[in-house]
Amino acid sequence: MSTVALSPPIEKRIERPGRFILLLRYLRRNKGLALGVVILLGLVAFTVIGLMTVDLKQAYPLSVAAKKPPSWKYPFGTDFFGRNLLAAMVVGMWQTAFIGVFAGGLGTLIGVVLGFISAYFGKWIDATIRTVCQILTPIPVLLIQVVIAGSLDKRDVTIVTMALIVVLLAWMGPTLVIRAQVLTMKERQFVAVAKLSGVSDLGIIFKEILPCLLPFIAAAFVAQVFSAVFAAFYLAVLGLGPLREPLLGNIIWAAQSQGAFFNGWWWWPIIPSVAMILILGSLALINMGLDELANPRVRRSE
Repeated sequence: MSTVALSPPIEKRIERPGRFILLLRYLRRNKGLALGVVILLGLVAFTVIGLMTVDLKQAYPLSVAAKKPPSWKYPFGTDFFGRNLLAAMVVGMWQTAFIGVFAGGLGTLIGVVLGFISAYFGKWIDATIRTVCQILTPIPVLLIQVVIAGSLDKRDVTIVTMALIVVLLAWMGPTLVIRAQVLTMKERQFVAVAKLSGVSDLGIIFKEILPCLLPFIAAAFVAQVFSAVFAAFYLAVLGLGPLREPLLGNIIWAAQSQGAFFNGWWWWPIIPSVAMILILGSLALINMGLDELANPRVRRSE
């Protein structure tokens, strides 16, 4: 009697979707984050294309005919000082992006380093960093920035100077956020197992804890970029920025000082105001979306 050998059952492989597919699914579910990303990409495309196609010399005074309304030749019009507002917007958007990314990135980096040092090593180091943050946090940041910017000679104020003024107290928020998260993570079982396995402190920080906190760090970075852009805009509107540079806030400040609305030059303050609303709105939407991604308590299910 012949016997038939039964082959072992074939296991079905469950293929997990890639990270890009998961990101697309999350963007489809989180409409606010998707809208913020689309607006921000549009602003980036406008700036990049403008830098390659527009004569950037026209972003500065006495380069074109003054007080011209929007037309085919000057799509955004010109201002009282003879600047092509299209060129000024391109340069101003680039300068705004530089201040936001530089100040936001540096503030986030300092905050992450201090947060990890404070929470992981504890003792007097934690007490010192926590005390400094608790003392400085109630101080109005914008007031300090106004005092510092106002005390500088206007000829010494540059884009880099503004970024450094903005970043002075930008590290406190990320420090407290990362510190709280590291305090929670260091008590997890996988950290204890890594310590028992002889992994060094730096190995635990960079290989075990840091990868788990990347969503929080990304959310903190976007929040700091938002704060930096707003602070730069606020200082420029008050006339405390580099006056010759076409920062968006400088354009609005100049329009106010020359009575643009009363003289019928409506396009002069309107265009940079709309651009700033789009920048801050997109960053706010992205920040809320990343916060939902990083915080399981507010994360929505599929």
